[in-house]
Amino acid sequence: MLPTFVIGLREGLEAALIVSIIATFLRRNGAPLRGLWVGVGAGIGLSIAVGVALRLLEQALPQRQQEMLECVIGVIAIVFVTGMIRWMHTHARTLKGDLEQAAAAALSAGTMTAMAVMGFLAVLREGFETSVFLLATIQNATSAPAAILGALLGLAIAIGLGWGIFAGGLRLNLKTFFQVTGVFLVFVAAGLVMFALRTGHEAGWVTVGQAHTVDLSWLIPNGSVRSAVITGILGIPADPRVIEVLGWLAYLVPMLAMLLLPATARPGARLARRLRLGGAIAALAVAAALFALVPLPEVEVPARAPLADGRTAELSVDGRSASLSVGEDRIELGDPTGHAGNADTAWHATGAGALPGSLTAADLLTYTGDRVPVGLDLTTAPGPYETRWTDTTRATVLTRDDGLVDVRSTGRLLLTIEGGGLTSPRTFTVDPALQIDAAYASGLADKIRSADATAHDRLLWKRWVPVALILLAGLLLWQSLRRPGRGNDPRALNDPAREVRQESSVKGSTHVA
Repeated sequence: MLPTFVIGLREGLEAALIVSIIATFLRRNGAPLRGLWVGVGAGIGLSIAVGVALRLLEQALPQRQQEMLECVIGVIAIVFVTGMIRWMHTHARTLKGDLEQAAAAALSAGTMTAMAVMGFLAVLREGFETSVFLLATIQNATSAPAAILGALLGLAIAIGLGWGIFAGGLRLNLKTFFQVTGVFLVFVAAGLVMFALRTGHEAGWVTVGQAHTVDLSWLIPNGSVRSAVITGILGIPADPRVIEVLGWLAYLVPMLAMLLLPATARPGARLARRLRLGGAIAALAVAAALFALVPLPEVEVPARAPLADGRTAELSVDGRSASLSVGEDRIELGDPTGHAGNADTAWHATGAGALPGSLTAADLLTYTGDRVPVGLDLTTAPGPYETRWTDTTRATVLTRDDGLVDVRSTGRLLLTIEGGGLTSPRTFTVDPALQIDAAYASGLADKIRSADATAHDRLLWKRWVPVALILLAGLLLWQSLRRPGRGNDPRALNDPAREVRQESSVKGSTHVA
C-alpha cells in the first residue's frame, strides 16, 4: 500500500502542481479556465483507460504471455519513473517560469483548443506514467486491493494539495518533498528491476545469472510485517538471484548518487572529464579480463556407449553424415537437425538396417531377447528359417559434440519365418530398439546438466557483464568528449549566488496566487 500511496501522491502532485500554476497564470490574466479543465478531464480519462486496457490485456493472455507483458510493463515503468525523477531533479527550479511561458504562448493563440491541449498534455504525461508504474507495482504487491487503495489515497491527497496551492492558501517545500519521495521511489524502482528480471526469466527471456545468492526466508517470512515492508514495498524477494542483485545495485547506486550528492561535492569540469575517461578505461579493462579469464566448463561425451542388452554402440560422424555400429550391424544416419537439452544434434535413420534373409534358432533368439516366441517349438522346428521382414521403424540418435548421448526408436519390425521344420509360417513382432544402458544414460545426463548449469551461470560474467561494461565505457567516453553546455558547467553549479537564486525559485513556485 505504501509504494502505491507515494506513487499516487508524488505523480498526482506533479500533475496538480503543473495544472495549478497554469490555472493561476490564466486567472491572473483574466483568461477563462474552461478549456484547461476540458483538457485535464480528457487526460485523466485517457490515463485511466490505458491502465484498464493493460490490465484487461494481461488477464486475457496465457500464463507465459502474462509474464512477458508483466516484464515489458515493469521495464516501461522503470524507464518512466527514472525519467520522472531525473526531470524533476533538474527542472524543479525553473518549473514555474517554464510553465508560465508556455501558458503565455497558448494564451496569445486566443483559442480554447490551445488551453485544452495544454491541460491535456500536462495531465496525460503524468497520468500515463502513473498508470504504468502503478500497474507494475500492483503486480509486485502482496495485496492488490490494498495497493489500489493506497494509490487512490495518494491521488486524493495530491488533488487536495493542488487545490490548496491554486487557492493560494498552501505553501510546500517542494524541494524537500521531491527529494524525499525521489529517494523512496528509487528503492521502489530498484525493486521493480528485480521484478522485471524475474518475470523476464519466467517468460524465457532472461536465462543467465539464475544462481541463488542468499536465502532471506528467515528475514522475510511469508505473511509477516517484514515481508510486507521488504518484499511488498521494496520488491526484494526471499530468494534473490545473481542477475537480480546485480540489476538492483546497478540501478540503485547511481540513482541515489544523482539525488543525494550535493552540488558542492561534485568535481569540476576538468576533473569530471578525467574521472569519466578513467572509468571508461577501467570498465574496458574489467570487461576484457572477465571475457578472457572466466572459464566455461565442458563435458566430454564418448562416442561409445553400452546398450541395455550388453552390446556396445559406437558413433562415427563425418560432416553431414554419420553411422551407428553395433557389432557387425551398421546403421547409416543422416538428416541432422538441432536439438535442445543434453544433446545438440539429432540424427535420423529409416529402417533397422540390413536384415538377414535367413536365421538360425540362435540368431532368432537375439532378435527376441533370448525368449522363444509363443507357438514355436525348437525341438520340432530347429531351423534354419527363411525370413520376410516388414520394417516401419525410425531411429533417432542424439549426439553432443560428436559423442553418443541417446538412441530412440519408433515404429514396428515384423518378422515372418517359415521352413526349418515349421508346418506353417509364423509372424511376430521383434524389438529392434537400441536402448542405451539406463544407469550409463542417467549418469551422463546428470554430468551434462551440471556442466550446462555452471556454464550458463558463468555466461553472465563472461559475456553479459562485459557487454554492459563496454556500453558503460562508451557512455562515459561520449560524456567526456562532448562539449559541455552552460547547464553542465560544474562551476555554475557550485556558484553560491546561483544556489540562492535557485532556492528562491523553488520556494516561490510552491505558492502561486
